Amino acid sequence: MRERLASGFTHSNTGPTPYWPGINHLRDPLPIDAVLPQLASVLRAGTGAVLVAPPGAGKSTRVPLVLAGEPWATGKKLVVLEPRRLAARAAAARMAAVIGEAVGETVGYRVRFGSKVSRRTRIEVVTEGLFTRLMLDDPSLEGVAAVLFDEFHERSLDADLGLALALDAREGLRPDLKLLVMSATIDAAPVASLMGDRSGGVPVIESAGRAFAVETRYLGRDPRVPVERHVAEACLRALRTETGSLLVFLPGAAEIRRAEALLRERVSDGGVDVVTLYGALDADIQQHAIAPPPPGRRKIVLATSIAETSLTIEGVRVVIDCGLARVPRYEPDTGLTRLDTVRVSRASADQRRGRAGRTEAGVCYRLWDEPQTASLEPANRPEILAADLSGFLLDLAHWGAANPASLRFLDQPPPAALAEARALLSALGALASDGRITEEGRRLRSIPLPPRLARMLVEGARMGEAELAAAVAIVLSERGLGGNDVDLGHRLDLLHRDASRRAGEARAIARRWAEIAASGATAEKGDGLTPGVLLALAYPERVAKNRGAGGSFLLVNGRGAALDPASALAREPFLAVAEITGTAAHGRIVLAAPLALPEIERHFADRIESRDEITLDDASLVLRAGRQRCLGAIVLAEQPLRVEPNDETARRLAEAIARLGLDRLPWSKTLRQWRARVLFLRRASASDRPREGEGPAPEGAAAGAGGEHWPDLSEAALAATAAEWLAPALAGKTALSALSSDELAGALHRLLPGRLRSRLDADAPAHFRAPSGSILPIDYEAEEGPKLAIRVQELFGLDRHPSLAGGRVPLTLELLSPAHRAVQVTRDLPGFWRGSYAAVKAEMKGRYPRHPWPDDPQRAVATSRAKPRAR
Repeated sequence: MRERLASGFTHSNTGPTPYWPGINHLRDPLPIDAVLPQLASVLRAGTGAVLVAPPGAGKSTRVPLVLAGEPWATGKKLVVLEPRRLAARAAAARMAAVIGEAVGETVGYRVRFGSKVSRRTRIEVVTEGLFTRLMLDDPSLEGVAAVLFDEFHERSLDADLGLALALDAREGLRPDLKLLVMSATIDAAPVASLMGDRSGGVPVIESAGRAFAVETRYLGRDPRVPVERHVAEACLRALRTETGSLLVFLPGAAEIRRAEALLRERVSDGGVDVVTLYGALDADIQQHAIAPPPPGRRKIVLATSIAETSLTIEGVRVVIDCGLARVPRYEPDTGLTRLDTVRVSRASADQRRGRAGRTEAGVCYRLWDEPQTASLEPANRPEILAADLSGFLLDLAHWGAANPASLRFLDQPPPAALAEARALLSALGALASDGRITEEGRRLRSIPLPPRLARMLVEGARMGEAELAAAVAIVLSERGLGGNDVDLGHRLDLLHRDASRRAGEARAIARRWAEIAASGATAEKGDGLTPGVLLALAYPERVAKNRGAGGSFLLVNGRGAALDPASALAREPFLAVAEITGTAAHGRIVLAAPLALPEIERHFADRIESRDEITLDDASLVLRAGRQRCLGAIVLAEQPLRVEPNDETARRLAEAIARLGLDRLPWSKTLRQWRARVLFLRRASASDRPREGEGPAPEGAAAGAGGEHWPDLSEAALAATAAEWLAPALAGKTALSALSSDELAGALHRLLPGRLRSRLDADAPAHFRAPSGSILPIDYEAEEGPKLAIRVQELFGLDRHPSLAGGRVPLTLELLSPAHRAVQVTRDLPGFWRGSYAAVKAEMKGRYPRHPWPDDPQRAVATSRAKPRAR
């Protein structure tokens, strides 16, 4: 008997491919049919292949049905991996419909929220995470003929791990196990090489697919305008100009809800339905979203990247792509996984575009400019390079592979993330020092949760709160359960009251987890655990203390995060934080629970440290001491202590003064001038140093007597060396106010070598003795250099200009009138006498007739007085 399919692919019960009852239903031709003979032949002869087929070719549903009829599959199952629950359920439903059966008979599925399988099931569609647990529990995959990895281009951590484990099992336990990797956009060569053996890689089979044209139109987007507004405008435009239903890609549920509200306000056509599609929805709602619309009606499906692959939404011929996706990013240094909104890769953009041409020619509106497409990343970043690897590493230890390098991965996990995961698992008691899994690790792995949450569940069971811990775990691991309130307690209450099917299934799963955790555990009688304590048990580094500033909190790991000030949690003294979004510098708490200080003291006593801390009051520059009880970076309690002055306190006080500004020191006018004199001579000696090729400098010019150089007393130099020169003066002191001007002067004077002290008075005297006998201070801080303000009459008889630095630097003279008003500035006094003095004399003689104004000032007698009155 022979059965010929509409595609022309022949199956025979006497030939190499025996008749299987399911294949006589495969009457509708699909593009993938053209390569099925080649694929069947390759898998009969070998144990692996890579199948590349574009969206809509039929690989997800046709290939499993045909391969189940191969001789090597007789009496065994095929396991088909899908990246998401929705895709798994949809693929199983489609295959069951093709062969005219209900799901759960020949074709079934296993996902977290419910399974439909029976003893008759030959094809099981499972999510990637469930498959890794299946592999770990049954490494030989007893009764499984082949594993098909669908949509492998998404490169989830579970898919990479599942393929590595399957390859290892095929090599050591199941040489007959067939492995098939399927994708639309993956680079097939590296995968084929990975799956091969020493003789070479496995064959790559490519399907041309169906050529339905998709026109691409670029609409651009203003980044200042919310993306949902652009999406709504594009939808209205497409409704006016195009036929068929619309599939709209948005980054997350929040944008979807806002876009839905806008469209319900603005779409006036009663024949258009607006539906949503994202992971947190009930399965029934998701199924309604992907079902074909009733005749005469159109549909707008607002979806996340969940709709990129493995789904055909009937009736869609228009795709609107905002070009954004929300992806998890793990930060090893904080232990936080946050969701980032990023631009999609070119591969994802092509997948989305292909949704418009699954059943007929379509159009794709892209909300960016065409040149930007070239700047997109070529493909999605593999999750193994950006994920928390603690669960991954625990699974490998359970498999017996302490070193990930012993297995075959397309990308090896980053060493930093592995080290962080290994440290965490060691702290949880899950790994021994040699990397082997411990009994505690096996217990944690028995609960299908990440290690932190599994440990929380185990600890909760030990303290008699397994059910509450399981409820916390299900809310944390299933986005959207219990709503979106920032308070974990409110989400738990809502989950308890939620009558939806999804909530019911979640509660059933939580009960199973609680039973696993409680089995074999001796429950201790305690005071009862709160959600906050359970959260803290899972994430002790995310215990946070209120900073008292509008919802600002400090976490144990030293990071800061903020909460909406209007939230009741913003007034709590302590929180246990479950989830943070945003950057490390500007984290926003989106899920947390209150935590009381006595709870922290009781449950984290082994982590609390007592520290004697000395702090500085910047305003008063006073050192204060206290004994702090700390959990990581946060202070739980503090007791004041007396500061015992020592070398360390002096150094800290000196460095604090330098940091806050040396102007806060008790400078006297004399000391400021002394410092300025030294700086002047330092500058003068530097300017006298010979340049390359010049002769020697004047004797003593570049340095003081004995060859010492003038010290650098600039603000920057003194601040940089405060611990060396200022700290000794602060010995025995705990506050700046205890430092006197004389002590400061002594500390600074010690910086000037002894031989230079006499040179200082000679080359940069503090005062100038005028011919009149007056002793006047020299200003060394003036911008133009050392300056002397003096009345003209006090310089009569002086025929040489005063100078400093051994005669090398003329003293700037600011010549004053008898009323101490400036009349002239000069650096050449003899030139002044010979020149402009005559004009000054003519003006001053009329104003100040009682003062002498001789015709020859160089021979006149200097005076500080006016002429005596005539009698």
